Amino acid sequence: MTRRRAWAAVAVVCAALFLIGLDFTVLNVAIPDLRADLGPTLAETQWIVDGYALALGGCVLAAGALGDRYGRRRAFVTGLAVCALASVLGCTGDSPAQLVAARCGMGVGAALFMPATLSTIVYVLPDPVDRRRAIGIWAAVAGVGALFGPVVGGWLVHHYDWRAAFWMNVPVAAVVLLAALPAVPESRAPHREPLDWPGALLSSTGLLALVWAVIEAPGRGWTSAQVLGAFGAAALLITGFAVRQIRCAAPMLPVGLLRRDPVWPATLVLALMSFAMFGAMFLLTLYLQQVRGLSAWSAGLRMVPLSLGLAIGAVLGPVLARRLGARVPVADGLLLITAGFVQLAGLGADSGDPPVLLFEAVSGLGAGLLAPVATELVMSAVPAGSAGVGSALNDATRQVGSTLGVAVLGSVLATAVAEGPDPRTAFVAGLADAAVVGGTVALLAAALAWYRLPGRGPADARSPADRPSLAVRPSVK
Repeated sequence: MTRRRAWAAVAVVCAALFLIGLDFTVLNVAIPDLRADLGPTLAETQWIVDGYALALGGCVLAAGALGDRYGRRRAFVTGLAVCALASVLGCTGDSPAQLVAARCGMGVGAALFMPATLSTIVYVLPDPVDRRRAIGIWAAVAGVGALFGPVVGGWLVHHYDWRAAFWMNVPVAAVVLLAALPAVPESRAPHREPLDWPGALLSSTGLLALVWAVIEAPGRGWTSAQVLGAFGAAALLITGFAVRQIRCAAPMLPVGLLRRDPVWPATLVLALMSFAMFGAMFLLTLYLQQVRGLSAWSAGLRMVPLSLGLAIGAVLGPVLARRLGARVPVADGLLLITAGFVQLAGLGADSGDPPVLLFEAVSGLGAGLLAPVATELVMSAVPAGSAGVGSALNDATRQVGSTLGVAVLGSVLATAVAEGPDPRTAFVAGLADAAVVGGTVALLAAALAWYRLPGRGPADARSPADRPSLAVRPSVK
Protein backbone atom coordinates (compact mmCIF):
# COMPACT_ATOMS: atom_id res chain seq x y z
CA MET A 1 0.00 0.00 0.00
CA THR A 2 1.30 3.44 -0.91
CA ARG A 3 1.57 6.16 1.70
CA ARG A 4 -0.90 8.25 -0.29
CA ARG A 5 -3.54 5.51 -0.17
CA ALA A 6 -2.90 5.02 3.55
CA TRP A 7 -3.64 8.67 4.23
CA ALA A 8 -6.66 8.52 1.91
CA ALA A 9 -7.99 5.73 4.14
CA VAL A 10 -7.37 7.93 7.20
CA ALA A 11 -9.34 10.77 5.58
CA VAL A 12 -12.29 8.48 4.82
CA VAL A 13 -12.55 6.97 8.31
CA CYS A 14 -12.18 10.41 9.92
CA ALA A 15 -15.06 11.69 7.74
CA ALA A 16 -17.21 8.89 9.14
CA LEU A 17 -16.07 9.73 12.66
CA PHE A 18 -17.09 13.37 12.12
CA LEU A 19 -20.57 12.12 11.17
CA ILE A 20 -20.81 10.23 14.47
CA GLY A 21 -20.00 13.42 16.38
CA LEU A 22 -22.60 15.39 14.44
CA ASP A 23 -25.30 12.81 15.10
CA PHE A 24 -24.73 13.03 18.84
CA THR A 25 -25.79 16.68 18.99
CA VAL A 26 -27.32 17.76 15.66
CA LEU A 27 -30.87 16.89 16.75
CA ASN A 28 -30.75 18.87 20.01
CA VAL A 29 -31.59 22.21 18.41
CA ALA A 30 -34.33 20.64 16.26
CA ILE A 31 -36.34 19.37 19.24
CA PRO A 32 -38.72 22.38 19.52
CA ASP A 33 -39.78 22.06 15.84
CA LEU A 34 -40.02 18.28 16.15
CA ARG A 35 -42.26 18.50 19.22
CA ALA A 36 -44.47 21.08 17.53
CA ASP A 37 -44.88 18.78 14.51
CA LEU A 38 -45.28 15.30 16.03
CA GLY A 39 -46.18 16.14 19.64
CA PRO A 40 -44.06 13.55 21.49
CA THR A 41 -44.17 13.45 25.28
CA LEU A 42 -41.13 14.58 27.28
CA ALA A 43 -40.15 10.94 27.84
CA GLU A 44 -40.45 10.17 24.12
CA THR A 45 -38.44 13.28 23.31
CA GLN A 46 -35.66 12.16 25.64
CA TRP A 47 -35.47 8.78 23.95
CA ILE A 48 -35.44 10.33 20.49
CA VAL A 49 -32.34 12.22 21.58
CA ASP A 50 -30.71 9.52 23.74
CA GLY A 51 -31.55 6.36 21.76
CA TYR A 52 -28.49 6.97 19.59
CA ALA A 53 -26.09 7.09 22.54
CA LEU A 54 -27.75 4.09 24.19
CA ALA A 55 -27.40 1.82 21.15
CA LEU A 56 -23.88 3.01 20.35
CA GLY A 57 -22.60 2.60 23.89
CA GLY A 58 -24.21 -0.80 24.33
CA CYS A 59 -23.12 -2.41 21.07
CA VAL A 60 -19.70 -0.93 20.32
CA LEU A 61 -17.56 -3.50 22.16
CA ALA A 62 -19.21 -6.49 20.48
CA ALA A 63 -19.10 -4.66 17.14
CA GLY A 64 -15.35 -4.15 17.47
CA ALA A 65 -14.88 -7.88 18.01
CA LEU A 66 -17.01 -8.62 14.94
CA GLY A 67 -14.81 -6.35 12.84
CA ASP A 68 -11.64 -8.09 14.03
CA ARG A 69 -12.99 -11.49 13.04
CA TYR A 70 -15.01 -10.84 9.89
CA GLY A 71 -13.35 -7.77 8.41
CA ARG A 72 -13.04 -4.18 9.58
CA ARG A 73 -13.88 -2.63 6.21
CA ARG A 74 -16.90 -4.91 6.01
CA ALA A 75 -18.04 -3.67 9.42
CA PHE A 76 -17.29 -0.07 8.35
CA VAL A 77 -19.38 -0.09 5.17
CA THR A 78 -22.16 -2.15 6.78
CA GLY A 79 -22.39 0.32 9.63
CA LEU A 80 -22.58 3.26 7.25
CA ALA A 81 -25.35 1.53 5.27
CA VAL A 82 -27.32 0.78 8.47
CA CYS A 83 -26.91 4.40 9.60
CA ALA A 84 -28.15 5.72 6.24
CA LEU A 85 -31.17 3.41 6.17
CA ALA A 86 -32.08 4.29 9.75
CA SER A 87 -31.80 7.98 8.85
CA VAL A 88 -34.30 7.46 6.02
CA LEU A 89 -36.64 5.86 8.56
CA GLY A 90 -36.22 8.92 10.77
CA CYS A 91 -36.75 11.61 8.17
CA THR A 92 -39.88 9.88 6.84
CA GLY A 93 -41.20 9.10 10.31
CA ASP A 94 -44.63 10.27 11.38
CA SER A 95 -44.64 8.99 14.97
CA PRO A 96 -42.35 9.30 18.00
CA ALA A 97 -41.89 5.50 18.14
CA GLN A 98 -40.56 5.50 14.59
CA LEU A 99 -38.06 8.23 15.45
CA VAL A 100 -36.87 6.36 18.55
CA ALA A 101 -36.35 3.24 16.42
CA ALA A 102 -34.49 5.31 13.82
CA ARG A 103 -32.15 6.85 16.37
CA CYS A 104 -31.42 3.45 17.90
CA GLY A 105 -30.76 2.07 14.42
CA MET A 106 -28.37 4.92 13.72
CA GLY A 107 -26.58 4.10 16.97
CA VAL A 108 -26.22 0.44 16.00
CA GLY A 109 -24.78 1.49 12.63
CA ALA A 110 -22.34 3.86 14.34
CA ALA A 111 -21.31 1.07 16.74
CA LEU A 112 -20.38 -1.07 13.74
CA PHE A 113 -18.21 1.48 11.97
CA MET A 114 -16.76 3.51 14.87
CA PRO A 115 -14.24 0.86 16.06
CA ALA A 116 -13.15 0.35 12.45
CA THR A 117 -12.08 4.01 12.19
CA LEU A 118 -9.26 3.75 14.73
CA SER A 119 -8.32 0.13 13.98
CA THR A 120 -7.99 1.01 10.28
CA ILE A 121 -5.60 3.85 11.14
CA VAL A 122 -3.46 1.44 13.16
CA TYR A 123 -3.52 -1.06 10.30
CA VAL A 124 -2.61 1.22 7.38
CA LEU A 125 0.05 3.23 9.25
CA PRO A 126 2.52 0.85 10.92
CA ASP A 127 5.11 3.65 11.24
CA PRO A 128 4.78 5.05 14.79
CA VAL A 129 5.31 8.68 13.74
CA ASP A 130 2.63 8.59 11.04
CA ARG A 131 0.29 6.66 13.31
CA ARG A 132 0.61 9.20 16.15
CA ARG A 133 -0.06 12.03 13.72
CA ALA A 134 -3.15 10.26 12.38
CA ILE A 135 -4.44 9.43 15.88
CA GLY A 136 -4.05 13.12 16.73
CA ILE A 137 -6.27 13.97 13.76
CA TRP A 138 -8.72 11.23 14.80
CA ALA A 139 -8.92 12.59 18.36
CA ALA A 140 -9.51 16.15 17.14
CA VAL A 141 -12.22 15.07 14.69
CA ALA A 142 -13.97 13.04 17.41
CA GLY A 143 -14.44 16.19 19.49
CA VAL A 144 -15.02 18.70 16.70
CA GLY A 145 -17.91 16.73 15.20
CA ALA A 146 -19.94 16.95 18.42
CA LEU A 147 -19.17 20.66 18.74
CA PHE A 148 -20.40 21.41 15.21
CA GLY A 149 -23.63 19.46 15.70
CA PRO A 150 -25.62 22.41 17.12
CA VAL A 151 -24.24 24.74 14.43
CA VAL A 152 -25.18 22.41 11.58
CA GLY A 153 -28.50 21.54 13.21
CA GLY A 154 -29.37 25.19 13.74
CA TRP A 155 -28.61 26.00 10.10
CA LEU A 156 -30.65 23.05 8.81
CA VAL A 157 -33.66 23.86 11.00
CA HIS A 158 -33.49 27.54 10.05
CA HIS A 159 -33.44 26.82 6.30
CA TYR A 160 -35.50 23.59 6.20
CA ASP A 161 -37.08 21.73 9.14
CA TRP A 162 -36.23 19.09 11.75
CA ARG A 163 -36.30 16.28 9.17
CA ALA A 164 -33.19 17.74 7.57
CA ALA A 165 -31.22 16.62 10.64
CA PHE A 166 -31.96 13.05 9.51
CA TRP A 167 -31.74 13.66 5.75
CA MET A 168 -28.24 15.08 6.21
CA ASN A 169 -26.87 11.61 7.02
CA VAL A 170 -28.04 9.92 3.83
CA PRO A 171 -25.83 11.63 1.21
CA VAL A 172 -22.89 11.96 3.62
CA ALA A 173 -22.97 8.27 4.56
CA ALA A 174 -23.39 7.28 0.90
CA VAL A 175 -20.38 9.35 -0.21
CA VAL A 176 -18.17 8.03 2.61
CA LEU A 177 -19.27 4.46 1.88
CA LEU A 178 -18.44 4.77 -1.82
CA ALA A 179 -15.10 6.37 -0.99
CA ALA A 180 -14.29 3.56 1.44
CA LEU A 181 -14.57 0.81 -1.18
CA PRO A 182 -11.37 1.80 -3.06
CA ALA A 183 -9.60 3.71 -0.27
CA VAL A 184 -9.98 1.54 2.85
CA PRO A 185 -8.26 -1.86 2.68
CA GLU A 186 -9.81 -4.91 4.27
CA SER A 187 -8.16 -6.09 7.47
CA ARG A 188 -8.90 -8.66 10.14
CA ALA A 189 -7.17 -10.71 12.79
CA PRO A 190 -4.53 -12.96 11.18
CA HIS A 191 -5.80 -16.02 13.10
CA ARG A 192 -9.57 -15.76 13.19
CA GLU A 193 -11.12 -17.33 16.25
CA PRO A 194 -14.88 -17.91 16.50
CA LEU A 195 -16.68 -15.02 18.11
CA ASP A 196 -17.51 -15.46 21.77
CA TRP A 197 -21.25 -14.99 21.36
CA PRO A 198 -22.13 -15.41 25.08
CA GLY A 199 -19.45 -12.79 25.88
CA ALA A 200 -20.80 -10.48 23.21
CA LEU A 201 -24.31 -10.81 24.63
CA LEU A 202 -23.11 -10.17 28.19
CA SER A 203 -21.07 -7.11 27.18
CA SER A 204 -23.89 -5.61 25.09
CA THR A 205 -26.62 -6.11 27.69
CA GLY A 206 -24.32 -4.95 30.50
CA LEU A 207 -23.34 -1.77 28.70
CA LEU A 208 -26.94 -1.15 27.60
CA ALA A 209 -28.11 -1.42 31.21
CA LEU A 210 -25.32 0.88 32.41
CA VAL A 211 -25.93 3.57 29.78
CA TRP A 212 -29.71 3.34 30.29
CA ALA A 213 -29.29 3.87 34.04
CA VAL A 214 -27.01 6.87 33.52
CA ILE A 215 -29.38 8.46 30.99
CA GLU A 216 -32.49 7.88 33.12
CA ALA A 217 -30.99 8.79 36.52
CA PRO A 218 -31.44 12.59 36.30
CA GLY A 219 -35.14 12.28 35.46
CA ARG A 220 -36.15 9.29 37.59
CA GLY A 221 -33.75 9.99 40.47
CA TRP A 222 -30.40 8.37 41.20
CA THR A 223 -31.92 6.35 44.06
CA SER A 224 -35.13 5.28 42.27
CA ALA A 225 -35.87 1.57 42.12
CA GLN A 226 -35.60 1.43 38.31
CA VAL A 227 -32.23 3.18 38.19
CA LEU A 228 -30.73 1.21 41.08
CA GLY A 229 -32.04 -1.99 39.50
CA ALA A 230 -30.43 -1.09 36.18
CA PHE A 231 -27.11 -0.29 37.86
CA GLY A 232 -27.29 -3.60 39.73
CA ALA A 233 -28.10 -5.51 36.53
CA ALA A 234 -25.22 -3.76 34.74
CA ALA A 235 -22.80 -4.73 37.54
CA LEU A 236 -23.91 -8.38 37.41
CA LEU A 237 -23.77 -8.59 33.62
CA ILE A 238 -20.37 -6.88 33.32
CA THR A 239 -19.01 -9.11 36.10
CA GLY A 240 -20.38 -12.12 34.24
CA PHE A 241 -18.67 -10.85 31.09
CA ALA A 242 -15.34 -10.55 32.93
CA VAL A 243 -15.66 -14.08 34.33
CA ARG A 244 -16.56 -15.37 30.88
CA GLN A 245 -13.49 -13.73 29.35
CA ILE A 246 -11.21 -15.30 31.97
CA ARG A 247 -12.57 -18.80 31.35
CA CYS A 248 -13.16 -18.61 27.59
CA ALA A 249 -10.56 -20.26 25.32
CA ALA A 250 -10.97 -17.49 22.71
CA PRO A 251 -12.10 -14.40 24.68
CA MET A 252 -13.62 -11.43 22.94
CA LEU A 253 -11.62 -9.06 25.18
CA PRO A 254 -8.39 -10.48 26.64
CA VAL A 255 -8.66 -9.62 30.34
CA GLY A 256 -4.88 -9.52 30.65
CA LEU A 257 -4.92 -6.48 28.38
CA LEU A 258 -6.80 -4.46 31.00
CA ARG A 259 -4.23 -5.30 33.66
CA ARG A 260 -1.36 -3.86 31.67
CA ASP A 261 0.17 -0.50 32.25
CA PRO A 262 -0.56 1.83 30.61
CA VAL A 263 -3.85 0.44 29.22
CA TRP A 264 -6.08 0.72 32.29
CA PRO A 265 -4.86 4.17 33.45
CA ALA A 266 -4.97 5.59 29.92
CA THR A 267 -8.47 4.20 29.37
CA LEU A 268 -9.67 5.58 32.71
CA VAL A 269 -8.12 8.98 31.98
CA LEU A 270 -9.96 9.13 28.63
CA ALA A 271 -13.24 8.27 30.36
CA LEU A 272 -12.71 10.98 33.01
CA MET A 273 -11.74 13.52 30.34
CA SER A 274 -14.97 12.70 28.47
CA PHE A 275 -16.91 13.05 31.73
CA ALA A 276 -15.50 16.53 32.31
CA MET A 277 -15.59 17.88 28.75
CA PHE A 278 -19.00 16.63 27.62
CA GLY A 279 -20.48 17.66 30.95
CA ALA A 280 -18.95 21.12 30.54
CA MET A 281 -20.25 21.47 26.97
CA PHE A 282 -23.73 20.56 28.17
CA LEU A 283 -23.59 23.12 31.00
CA LEU A 284 -22.21 25.86 28.77
CA THR A 285 -24.87 25.33 26.10
CA LEU A 286 -27.62 25.64 28.72
CA TYR A 287 -25.96 28.74 30.20
CA LEU A 288 -25.77 30.49 26.85
CA GLN A 289 -29.39 29.75 26.00
CA GLN A 290 -31.21 29.89 29.34
CA VAL A 291 -29.22 32.58 31.17
CA ARG A 292 -27.95 34.78 28.37
CA GLY A 293 -30.98 34.18 26.16
CA LEU A 294 -29.11 33.27 22.98
CA SER A 295 -30.70 31.24 20.21
CA ALA A 296 -29.53 27.68 19.59
CA TRP A 297 -27.73 28.89 16.45
CA SER A 298 -25.91 31.68 18.29
CA ALA A 299 -25.01 29.39 21.18
CA GLY A 300 -23.67 26.81 18.74
CA LEU A 301 -21.48 29.37 17.02
CA ARG A 302 -19.94 30.34 20.34
CA MET A 303 -18.84 26.72 20.85
CA VAL A 304 -16.70 26.74 17.70
CA PRO A 305 -13.57 28.20 19.38
CA LEU A 306 -13.40 25.12 21.59
CA SER A 307 -12.80 23.06 18.44
CA LEU A 308 -9.84 25.28 17.55
CA GLY A 309 -8.28 24.58 20.94
CA LEU A 310 -8.84 20.85 20.37
CA ALA A 311 -7.15 20.99 16.99
CA ILE A 312 -4.11 22.89 18.29
CA GLY A 313 -3.76 20.58 21.28
CA ALA A 314 -4.02 17.49 19.08
CA VAL A 315 -1.01 18.71 17.10
CA LEU A 316 1.07 19.63 20.15
CA GLY A 317 0.24 16.62 22.33
CA PRO A 318 2.14 13.92 20.38
CA VAL A 319 5.13 16.27 19.97
CA LEU A 320 5.35 16.85 23.73
CA ALA A 321 4.94 13.13 24.37
CA ARG A 322 7.91 12.27 22.16
CA ARG A 323 10.12 14.83 23.88
CA LEU A 324 8.94 14.78 27.49
CA GLY A 325 7.01 11.55 27.95
CA ALA A 326 3.32 10.69 27.77
CA ARG A 327 2.52 11.76 31.32
CA VAL A 328 3.43 15.40 30.60
CA PRO A 329 0.84 16.26 27.90
CA VAL A 330 -1.82 14.07 29.51
CA ALA A 331 -1.42 15.45 33.05
CA ASP A 332 -0.92 19.02 31.81
CA GLY A 333 -3.97 18.72 29.58
CA LEU A 334 -6.09 17.67 32.53
CA LEU A 335 -4.71 20.54 34.62
CA LEU A 336 -5.76 22.92 31.83
CA ILE A 337 -9.25 21.39 31.90
CA THR A 338 -9.28 21.92 35.68
CA ALA A 339 -8.33 25.57 35.13
CA GLY A 340 -11.14 25.83 32.60
CA PHE A 341 -13.64 24.66 35.20
CA VAL A 342 -12.36 27.34 37.58
CA GLN A 343 -13.18 29.86 34.86
CA LEU A 344 -16.57 28.25 34.29
CA ALA A 345 -17.39 28.47 38.00
CA GLY A 346 -16.82 32.23 37.87
CA LEU A 347 -19.38 32.95 35.14
CA GLY A 348 -22.15 35.30 36.17
CA ALA A 349 -25.58 36.03 34.77
CA ASP A 350 -24.23 39.08 32.94
CA SER A 351 -20.84 37.73 31.86
CA GLY A 352 -20.02 38.50 28.25
CA ASP A 353 -18.28 36.43 25.61
CA PRO A 354 -14.60 36.87 26.72
CA PRO A 355 -14.79 34.62 29.84
CA VAL A 356 -16.74 32.01 27.87
CA LEU A 357 -14.19 32.01 25.07
CA LEU A 358 -11.34 31.82 27.59
CA PHE A 359 -12.89 28.70 29.12
CA GLU A 360 -13.25 27.14 25.67
CA ALA A 361 -9.68 27.96 24.66
CA VAL A 362 -8.11 26.60 27.86
CA SER A 363 -10.20 23.44 28.22
CA GLY A 364 -10.18 22.71 24.49
CA LEU A 365 -6.39 22.95 24.40
CA GLY A 366 -6.16 20.65 27.41
CA ALA A 367 -8.44 18.00 25.89
CA GLY A 368 -6.52 18.20 22.62
CA LEU A 369 -3.19 17.67 24.38
CA LEU A 370 -4.19 14.49 26.17
CA ALA A 371 -6.66 12.69 23.88
CA PRO A 372 -4.29 11.55 21.09
CA VAL A 373 -1.50 10.62 23.50
CA ALA A 374 -3.73 8.52 25.78
CA THR A 375 -5.40 6.90 22.76
CA GLU A 376 -2.01 5.99 21.30
CA LEU A 377 -0.98 4.44 24.62
CA VAL A 378 -4.02 2.15 24.52
CA MET A 379 -3.68 1.18 20.85
CA SER A 380 0.08 0.57 21.10
CA ALA A 381 -0.50 -2.03 23.82
CA VAL A 382 -3.19 -3.91 21.89
CA PRO A 383 -2.09 -6.83 19.67
CA ALA A 384 -2.70 -6.07 15.99
CA GLY A 385 -5.24 -8.87 15.69
CA SER A 386 -7.39 -7.24 18.41
CA ALA A 387 -7.16 -3.66 17.12
CA GLY A 388 -10.94 -3.50 16.64
CA VAL A 389 -11.59 -4.56 20.23
CA GLY A 390 -8.93 -2.09 21.46
CA SER A 391 -10.60 0.69 19.51
CA ALA A 392 -14.03 -0.38 20.81
CA LEU A 393 -12.72 -0.40 24.39
CA ASN A 394 -11.53 3.18 23.85
CA ASP A 395 -14.89 4.13 22.31
CA ALA A 396 -17.01 2.42 24.99
CA THR A 397 -15.21 4.01 27.93
CA ARG A 398 -15.43 7.45 26.32
CA GLN A 399 -19.12 6.95 25.63
CA VAL A 400 -19.90 5.89 29.20
CA GLY A 401 -17.76 8.75 30.55
CA SER A 402 -19.45 11.40 28.42
CA THR A 403 -22.94 10.13 29.20
CA LEU A 404 -22.13 10.01 32.91
CA GLY A 405 -20.67 13.54 32.79
CA VAL A 406 -23.81 15.01 31.27
CA ALA A 407 -26.01 13.13 33.75
CA VAL A 408 -24.03 13.92 36.92
CA LEU A 409 -23.22 17.57 36.20
CA GLY A 410 -26.72 18.09 34.85
CA SER A 411 -28.18 16.66 38.07
CA VAL A 412 -26.04 18.98 40.21
CA LEU A 413 -27.25 21.93 38.15
CA ALA A 414 -30.90 20.82 38.24
CA THR A 415 -30.83 20.46 42.04
CA ALA A 416 -29.63 24.03 42.48
CA VAL A 417 -32.16 25.42 39.99
CA ALA A 418 -35.04 23.60 41.70
CA GLU A 419 -34.08 25.00 45.11
CA GLY A 420 -33.45 28.61 44.07
CA PRO A 421 -36.14 31.32 44.07
CA ASP A 422 -34.74 33.22 41.08
CA PRO A 423 -34.07 30.99 38.03
CA ARG A 424 -31.09 32.94 36.64
CA THR A 425 -29.38 33.35 40.01
CA ALA A 426 -30.04 29.72 40.89
CA PHE A 427 -28.68 28.61 37.52
CA VAL A 428 -25.42 30.49 38.04
CA ALA A 429 -25.06 28.99 41.52
CA GLY A 430 -25.75 25.51 40.17
CA LEU A 431 -23.25 26.09 37.36
CA ALA A 432 -20.58 26.89 39.96
CA ASP A 433 -21.42 23.75 41.96
CA ALA A 434 -21.28 21.57 38.86
CA ALA A 435 -18.00 23.17 37.81
CA VAL A 436 -16.49 22.23 41.18
CA VAL A 437 -17.48 18.59 40.58
CA GLY A 438 -16.12 18.60 37.03
CA GLY A 439 -12.90 20.31 38.05
CA THR A 440 -12.35 17.84 40.88
CA VAL A 441 -12.76 14.91 38.48
CA ALA A 442 -10.25 16.47 36.06
CA LEU A 443 -7.77 17.12 38.89
CA LEU A 444 -7.99 13.51 40.13
CA ALA A 445 -7.47 12.30 36.57
CA ALA A 446 -4.36 14.49 36.32
CA ALA A 447 -2.92 12.86 39.45
CA LEU A 448 -3.67 9.41 38.04
CA ALA A 449 -1.97 10.30 34.76
CA TRP A 450 1.14 11.65 36.46
CA TYR A 451 1.66 8.65 38.71
CA ARG A 452 0.58 5.80 36.40
CA LEU A 453 1.46 6.80 32.82
CA PRO A 454 4.97 6.30 31.42
CA GLY A 455 7.51 9.07 31.65
CA ARG A 456 8.64 8.61 28.09
CA GLY A 457 6.84 8.81 24.77
CA PRO A 458 4.32 6.10 23.90
CA ALA A 459 6.17 3.36 22.08
CA ASP A 460 4.82 0.72 19.78
CA ALA A 461 4.41 -2.00 22.36
CA ARG A 462 3.65 -4.80 19.94
CA SER A 463 6.16 -7.47 19.34
CA PRO A 464 6.76 -8.68 15.77
CA ALA A 465 4.82 -11.83 16.60
CA ASP A 466 1.77 -9.74 17.40
CA ARG A 467 1.78 -8.03 14.00
CA PRO A 468 0.00 -9.38 10.95
CA SER A 469 2.10 -10.99 8.28
CA LEU A 470 2.87 -9.14 5.04
CA ALA A 471 0.12 -11.14 3.41
CA VAL A 472 -2.34 -9.47 5.77
CA ARG A 473 -0.85 -5.97 6.10
CA PRO A 474 0.46 -4.41 2.87
CA SER A 475 3.58 -2.32 3.21
CA VAL A 476 3.21 1.45 3.20
CA LYS A 477 5.56 3.35 0.88
